[in-house]
Amino acid sequence: MERRGGRRSDELRAVRIQRGYTKHAEGSVLVEFGDTRVLCTASVEEKVPAFLKDRNQGWVTAEYGMLPRATSTRTDREAARGKQTGRTQEIQRLIGRSLRAVTDLARLGARTIQIDCDVIQADGGTRTAAITGAFIALHDAVSRLLLGRTIAESPILDYVAAVSVGMHGGIAMLDLDYAEDAACDVDMNVVMTGSGAFVEVQGTAEGRPFTRTDMDGLVDLAERGIRELIARQRTALRAV
Repeated sequence: MERRGGRRSDELRAVRIQRGYTKHAEGSVLVEFGDTRVLCTASVEEKVPAFLKDRNQGWVTAEYGMLPRATSTRTDREAARGKQTGRTQEIQRLIGRSLRAVTDLARLGARTIQIDCDVIQADGGTRTAAITGAFIALHDAVSRLLLGRTIAESPILDYVAAVSVGMHGGIAMLDLDYAEDAACDVDMNVVMTGSGAFVEVQGTAEGRPFTRTDMDGLVDLAERGIRELIARQRTALRAV
């Protein structure tokens, strides 16, 4: 399968991370994986969910949505339909789990950081782009809390990022766009921390079943891609 733009099978799409994208949120990032663009905002709320009352710890959670014309045809807003799809619920839970995996909730104190990930334009990999951008938004919100001396030490323990991988015609490919995702025999999303620990691995055989060797190769490829994404995150956070 020839990749758009002549991209190698082990090459990420062009990745762009723009901090401070909106005015009001404590953390705000536009992240782009190729033609996929996701706006991630982090809002600090001085309250926690009821199940955390009197436990002296905070919470990090996420919501995810796609704008009506994020895709080639218009899709009704989920609010207009009266309920979220199962896909939306799955993705926002994944984003929240990924961020909590690298956050010491006790250090956050009795407050919530709410992450909103809104897909402006979709071309595959929206959940992986959302996780990668949401981490930067979370980091910037925490930096505001530290600057204001609201918390004494950062609750962020490590970096976290995510990427998709897949197999087409026996070839493993990194960071799938929509056309590649639709044509692949195997589709996998991998979330990892900066130290190399896994948060989640989601793999599905869309065509033929895959072997343990295939799976190991895909995970190795995803790890290399995530290390590159984390290097991009570090560069973005060093930028003034």
